[in-house]
Amino acid sequence: MFAFIEGQVDSVDINNVVIVVNGIGYEIVCANPYQFQHNIDEKIRVYTYHYVREDQQLLYGFKKKEEKHLFAKLLNVSGIGPKSALSIVATSGVTEIANAIEQEDEKYLTQFPGVGKKTARQMILDLKGKVSDWIGIDKGSNSDTDNPQNQGGLKERLEQLNEAMEALKSLGYSEREVQRIIPMLKKENFESVDDYIRKGLSLMMEQR
Repeated sequence: MFAFIEGQVDSVDINNVVIVVNGIGYEIVCANPYQFQHNIDEKIRVYTYHYVREDQQLLYGFKKKEEKHLFAKLLNVSGIGPKSALSIVATSGVTEIANAIEQEDEKYLTQFPGVGKKTARQMILDLKGKVSDWIGIDKGSNSDTDNPQNQGGLKERLEQLNEAMEALKSLGYSEREVQRIIPMLKKENFESVDDYIRKGLSLMMEQR
């Protein structure tokens, strides 16, 4: 129903971002709403998926079309709901997930929150052959939302780290869990918030 929403960023919360279009504020659920923090009052485009059930209607948002399409395919897998699908998309890149499905790498797929062996096998059965087009996608930086002035320098890295920490909390990790991996994240020198989030999620899974 909504291919994307393009408008001005009004506010960012722990679970969503509000985009204003012609006087209407659209509340969009994102895996990492804080990635849009530096876009407050700026015009951006968010690719959206309209999730409809008898008891609720929600808009889920993504920076890339491929992420949205993968999210939609994951929802068709038995045992995967919107929260799990959003976590999977946020944890790894579309290319990596497609590779794991095509190569039937159950070990890789079971690293995602809420995905056991049964669900991983179901992902492979349902999606193999349907995601192969994404294997060759360039994994370059998300230049459409990254501000070059935010890259490099201690202050900028700390701001990115703080955004990543809030995003991890929004995905269900506790303050204690997040604080435990901060020293390891501070050793990294990533160029985007998403990189810090993916590394943080990887560290979380290693410690569980």
